[in-house]
Formats: sequence, C-alpha cells, structure tokens
Amino acid sequence: MYKNKFLLSSLVGLTLFAQSAHAEQNLQVGDLEVVAAINIRPGNVSVADDGRIFATVHPLDTPSRWRLIEITGKNSYKAWPNESWQKNEGANPNNQIDTPLGITRDEKNRLWIVDMGLNVGKTRIFGFDIATGKHLVTLELPEAVAPRGSFIQDLVVDVDGGWIYLADISNPGLITVNIEKQTATRFSGHPSLQSEKSAVMHIDGEDTQFNGKPASVAVNPITLSPDHKTVFFGAMNGTTWYQVNAALLQQGNNENIAGSIKAVGPKPVSDGAAISAAGTHYFTNLNNNEIDYINPQGKLVPLVKSALIDWPDSVQFGDKNWLYISANQLHRTAAFTGQGDKGEAPYRILRVWTNDQQPFTSK
Repeated sequence: MYKNKFLLSSLVGLTLFAQSAHAEQNLQVGDLEVVAAINIRPGNVSVADDGRIFATVHPLDTPSRWRLIEITGKNSYKAWPNESWQKNEGANPNNQIDTPLGITRDEKNRLWIVDMGLNVGKTRIFGFDIATGKHLVTLELPEAVAPRGSFIQDLVVDVDGGWIYLADISNPGLITVNIEKQTATRFSGHPSLQSEKSAVMHIDGEDTQFNGKPASVAVNPITLSPDHKTVFFGAMNGTTWYQVNAALLQQGNNENIAGSIKAVGPKPVSDGAAISAAGTHYFTNLNNNEIDYINPQGKLVPLVKSALIDWPDSVQFGDKNWLYISANQLHRTAAFTGQGDKGEAPYRILRVWTNDQQPFTSK
C-alpha cells in the first residue's frame, strides 16, 4: 500500500514541479510545487528574500555529518555555512552544530538556528550572516532555563527589539532570550502549554506511537506577530492556538504572563506554524497531509492537501507569496516505529502559493 502511495506521490510531484514554469500571475491559492527532493530529512526550513533555501537536518534522521544545509538544486545540497560547522567527532564541539532543528531568518538578513545539544548537554542559539555565512553570535542557555533533557526546537526572532522566543516540548514552556544581555527566562506550568488527550496523532491509518507510547507532544509551534508585540503558540497534540503579550514574556513575571494568555482560534495536530503580514495563521496538519489556515470567520480550513505533504514538519514564508514546507516522514523514523527507520527517500521541501504576504522583507 505504502509503495503504491509513494509511486503515486512521485508522479504527482513531477506534475507539480512542471507547474512551477507557470507565470506567477497564473498561480492559484493552494498551488503546490516540489522545490527539492533529497536523500536526508530536512528538519525546519527558512528562505531568504533572494530565494536561497536553508534547512536543518532532523536529529531523528539516520546519523550523518550533515547538520545545516543550503539547497543548491532539485536534488542537491551543500554544507552551510561550511564543512567545519557540521558534525565532526574530532573537532571542538563549541565550534560545530550538534542537534539543530528550529531555524528562521530576521529582517537584517541573518539566519538563526537553535541547537538542542542532545549530545553535548547544552542548548545554544547560533546567528549567521546569510550573505557571507559569517558566524555572528552564540547564545548558550543556562541550565536552569534549559536543563539537560530539554527539547527546545522552534524559535522566532525580534531582532529590532533584541529578543528571541522559543518553545520547549520536553519540559513544556516558553523561553525568552535577551540577545544583547545574553540572559533567558522560562515560563512553564500553564495548561495552554500542555498536550491534549483528545488531540490524537493519527497518521497512515493508525494512532501514532513515540518510544512505544501514544504520541502526545506539548507546546511546539510558535510564531511572532508582524509588529512583534504578540507571541502565538500551541501544543503539537493540541486543538487551540494561543497568544501571549510579548512584553510580559520579556518582563518574566509568570503571574502576569499567565493572565495575558488568550485563545486565538482552532488549530490541527501540527508540528509547525507561520503567520502572514495580514496576521493570517497557517499550520501543518499532520493527520491529514495538509496545510491549514484560520479564515476570516475564525474557521480552520485547508489551504492544500497532498500525499507529498508527508509529515509536514515546518512552514515558513519565503520569497513573494510562497509558504515553504519541509516534509520528512518523521513518523517513519525508529523513534516512532520502534522497528527501525521505515522512511523512503526522497524527503521534500515544497512550497504553496498563498496570495498572502510574508511578514517582512530584509532591510
């Protein structure tokens, strides 16, 4: 059954890629294109204004040196910013990436990644200049904020204000980092951060397991409003999308933070989310191979559905009106199957036309 589905997906993918030749004025909302089909699992994806595509390599993928890559063609990629930052057992771990996942760009054409440090035992945030590949900063989160065993994967950056916001799914919480002072605070313990028992992960016709138990993942997707005043978040296994005042997260008073949390609307079981310049919320829908959004009536509706969107891990706006998607069959990794990796390459980076605007362009 799966192989037939895979063959069908491949044929559909060729058709979709051919559609990319169409003039943009002829594109319709929901049109899907395969940007890259590669032999390793992309974790999260980020795209510069000039169309350059960067991706982390998911830590649950088959072990390899690759950690952070730039897509160079339909089936090719290269180490980014260079080979020295990739995993090398003989090198100084302070100068190489360990287990990255979250990735995003900012208005100043800089790329930020969060390295969960599952092997080195510390969570770090790296900043690079996209134009030159130059390493700009390393921020190491203190153990009190990011203790060993944390799984801090999604991040958003307010570079003008000097703040980074992250989600920890293992010790459910939101982490706020002051870039200049290199300090961090944690907000946790609130019901909005927890997974919901009723939000079951059900993929390929069966309830999804993780490490031998029903998958139940807490706060994960996180976005930042275009004016940088509001942080949005929700549990992967959750059906409600929440908002919290960013200034209160910066101040670090847990009581005030808790009092400002409000429900925005519905969300699917999702691993990633994005927001447009107009404030429209987009989500990956793991159970239905979809990308969904909240329409003006407050309803959750599909933007695109395809067998190619096979565990959509992340979504992020890129050039023009394109919403980029990493699809990596994560539910077929050994941690989910308990019987080895059942994934079949290629793993894909796709994009869908939205007729919506990205939240910013680089200055």
